[in-house]
Amino acid sequence: MHLFTPFECRDVTARNRVMVSPMCQYSCENEDGLATDWHLVHLGSRASGGAGIVMTEATAVTPRGRISPQDLGIWSDAHAEALEPVTEFIASQGALSGIQLAHAGRKASTFRPSAGGDPVRGESGWTPVGPTEEPWPHDEPLATERLDSAGIDRVKRAFVDAAVRAVEAGFDVLEIHAAHGYLLHEFLSPVTNTRDDEYGGDFDGRARLLEAVVSDVRAAIPEGTPIFVRISATDWLADRRSWTVESSVRLAAKLRTLGVDLIDVSAGGIHPDQQVPDTGAHYQVPYAERVGESELPVGAVGGITTPEGADEVIRNGRADLAVVGREHLRDPYFALRAAEALDRDAPVPRQYTRGFQ
Repeated sequence: MHLFTPFECRDVTARNRVMVSPMCQYSCENEDGLATDWHLVHLGSRASGGAGIVMTEATAVTPRGRISPQDLGIWSDAHAEALEPVTEFIASQGALSGIQLAHAGRKASTFRPSAGGDPVRGESGWTPVGPTEEPWPHDEPLATERLDSAGIDRVKRAFVDAAVRAVEAGFDVLEIHAAHGYLLHEFLSPVTNTRDDEYGGDFDGRARLLEAVVSDVRAAIPEGTPIFVRISATDWLADRRSWTVESSVRLAAKLRTLGVDLIDVSAGGIHPDQQVPDTGAHYQVPYAERVGESELPVGAVGGITTPEGADEVIRNGRADLAVVGREHLRDPYFALRAAEALDRDAPVPRQYTRGFQ
């Protein structure tokens, strides 16, 4: 097996094992969550660039689930319709389209990073929600609403409705975002989930919301549509009770029984006190290897920047997908370049063949 071995998953097959990592674009300038020409060009160019799976950025399932006012959304039929040209173009280039369904939780209502990332207040902002009233620790935190049972039910329903819309919009793969300190991760981690009801307490209680979302989505979409889940394998908080790699292995084993097809393994994001390790080449790949002990396929992310490095991850059985983020921002045609470097066949768009002869 190598980087250009097809990846079969339920009823779909990716032409290779390069996946474009979900990366926020903060480009819905009208603050309505509707996909724009930017999303078509950004995602479409990675498809024509040879990637096997092209994943959208975190796409909010409710307006309150946005990180910033400029986030992409899929909380209405109009949002799904705006994404249809994206999925159609990706398919025309021979790639699979994926969408990451997300809720920002207590990290919501912030300005996009290029504008500073501070909380958005007043009429332009909104009240974040979380497992407790404890806010994200900004210098001047936003008041945060603790989700009650009715609020939790609304969140579950929002993920299901978004999943159904995504399938109708033509997406081949759905990914549920449970990483980076956003809502579902906030429920998983004991750092942020100090509830004493059925959605808190021990491991099973803290995992209950994610498991319910996965089960409900699996029941609502076609059997042949794969479900990925992105997790933070560790909170990077060794000096306190937190979410650990061992927790992630245990979670992945449970998700496998619920119909999840792949774990997209990242790390961190739950608290600004996190201690990030050396961010060299493949620095998060060992987490994917550990989570793979669950017998679920895994995607590895973090410092994968070269064709040879991506191929090594697959060839040595460290992961099933090489999830490439920042390198795809630098080079939309990473997969075509990788095929050339590794002497593998890849479908070059006819318009570009002169550049690859």
